[in-house]
Amino acid sequence: MKKTLWMPLFVALVAGTTIAACTSSDRTTESTGQYLDSAAITTKVKTAIVAEPGLKSMNISVDTFKDAVQLSGVVDSDQAKARAGQVAAGVPGVKSVRNDLIVQ
Repeated sequence: MKKTLWMPLFVALVAGTTIAACTSSDRTTESTGQYLDSAAITTKVKTAIVAEPGLKSMNISVDTFKDAVQLSGVVDSDQAKARAGQVAAGVPGVKSVRNDLIVQ
């Protein structure tokens, strides 16, 4: 009889731990949902940058963490740097943009 009580308790404990791990986050980590949202935003920003004629050929990397986008890489003018920041900020879901692009 005691064995039958331990199995449901064990399953509930494992399930609870798994759910807690997927939903918890802090300043330095993202929950699973936040990670998926960030990945989607990254894809949208990259697509928007590639679609922009003056930025299409630039070497721009995009990283997203908790809806904050970071742009890095090299562009050929201050105008391209500013435009990349504007394009990223215009993507739905982006809360902030850190423009670390280098002009060469």
